[in-house]
Amino acid sequence: MGIVVQKYGGSSVATAEHIKAVAERVRKAREEEGLDLVVVVSAMGKTTDRLLSLASEVARRPAPREIDQLLSTGEQQSVALLAMALHDRGVGATSLSGPQAGMKITGRYGSGLISEIQPERMHNLLAEGQVVIVAGFQGMNALGDVMTLGRGGSDTTAVALAAALGADRCEIYTDVDGIYTADPRIVPEARRIPEISSSEMAEMAWRGAKVMHPRAVELGALYGVEIHVRSSFGEGPGTIIREDTDLERLETRETLAGIVHDLDVSRVTLTGIRTGPGTMSRIFAPLAKAGVSVDVIVESAPKEGFSDVAFTVSRAGFAEARRLAGEIAEALGGEVEGEEDLGKVSVVGTGMLNRPGYAAKTFDSLGRAGIPIRMVSTSEIQVTCVIPAAQVEEAVRRLHEDFELEERDV
Repeated sequence: MGIVVQKYGGSSVATAEHIKAVAERVRKAREEEGLDLVVVVSAMGKTTDRLLSLASEVARRPAPREIDQLLSTGEQQSVALLAMALHDRGVGATSLSGPQAGMKITGRYGSGLISEIQPERMHNLLAEGQVVIVAGFQGMNALGDVMTLGRGGSDTTAVALAAALGADRCEIYTDVDGIYTADPRIVPEARRIPEISSSEMAEMAWRGAKVMHPRAVELGALYGVEIHVRSSFGEGPGTIIREDTDLERLETRETLAGIVHDLDVSRVTLTGIRTGPGTMSRIFAPLAKAGVSVDVIVESAPKEGFSDVAFTVSRAGFAEARRLAGEIAEALGGEVEGEEDLGKVSVVGTGMLNRPGYAAKTFDSLGRAGIPIRMVSTSEIQVTCVIPAAQVEEAVRRLHEDFELEERDV
């Protein structure tokens, strides 16, 4: 029998009834398909948010180590409850925390990185005919402390386990039935994508698609893990994420994967600063040290030794980024400005490579819709525009229509 790793997100295990439905799906896969199963589970529903809220009620600045200790209990509840539900159905199952499953983590509390997986215990349990249920989002650091992987970490846990166990595939079960050409809540005509390359999916995830965490997609690409994204509430085929090896479609594959958006965007601008060798390092090194992630960066052409530098951060990082940028701008003889109510819309697709005109068409579409563009970022497979947040949904609809993605053959 082959090994399959399944991952169920928080919405899939939000209630006792949801957990029992997951147990029934796992039972069928085990008994009817004859699969060896490792099941990764997230915390129930909004448990993580609730625990963070509790932490803020008891302490003004909770220690990161204790936050990880607290948050890890959410997944441990889920795995134990799912194991109980499987036992009730006559299925042998053992629940494991991240450390018990051999997940070794390095880095900072709250944003750890998987350094090693010791899969012996899981292999032994599988050999005994057990379903192995692993708490996502967590592992153990060199001190023996629980450390979490940050939001979306259960996806990363699942793909990493699939790689370490040599699994046939990794199935990500969520509340949607696959990857779409745009958010179907905004574009009802959006089409499900049956198969997408890892590079396209990673780009879509980084640019705002919430179905999968980009770290997990990149890990899958690195270790050749085939990922299936499916709904935990239906039996549809979902979307397969893997590299396209179909040589017959080299020139005829879909040009664009889709339109993605992100409403968690703010902008910080340093104006009139003195520039020279090392200026960019002076700006961004303090941000990196403070743990502020920066996305789009634009520098104006220097004029008489002065220029403007703008960058985007999440809204949660805006206050700290503006404070640090203000100190740097003052030292460089300039000023700092900020704007919070922004969003991003991105056109993504590997088919864009060596086919000119996508940026021009994107700008034309937004221009005809009267949507101002604040910043632009491009690469071989994406064009991203930073625009007012209030106009993001209209931009998604216009671009989806103008690029004729509703006609995609599924």
